[in-house]
Amino acid sequence: MGDTTERPGETKIDNKNLSIMLTDINPKLQMRDKFLTKEFYTNHLDFKLIGEYDEYLILGKDKIEIHFFGFKNLDPKENYGQVYIRTNDIDKLYQSLLDNKTEIHPNGALKTQPWGQKEFALLDPDNNLLTFGQNI
Repeated sequence: MGDTTERPGETKIDNKNLSIMLTDINPKLQMRDKFLTKEFYTNHLDFKLIGEYDEYLILGKDKIEIHFFGFKNLDPKENYGQVYIRTNDIDKLYQSLLDNKTEIHPNGALKTQPWGQKEFALLDPDNNLLTFGQNI
């Protein structure tokens, strides 16, 4: 049996697995049209193409990656894909998107939230909600 640490009211922790570490998270979102998705993310959000396959797309910017899989029959009105993306300069990012004529979600204007984040949101062509935030 592995070495365990137990605290009152807590689950036992198996110390032999403490060296296992999660290192990244890369969301997978639905897309109807690979060309439109690539165009939106590269032209409006300044993402770069990392990988492009038959019905799969990988786009990235700085330290993040978003994966997209083809779903031709997706009804955007029924798509609830969401991603929260942290940034180090929310005001500059927001202004750059406005300057680039990127449409901000009608309820997603830049504002400070009660949970200590300054954030805004927008929708991609498939109605995936992208929320950008910064700790304040």
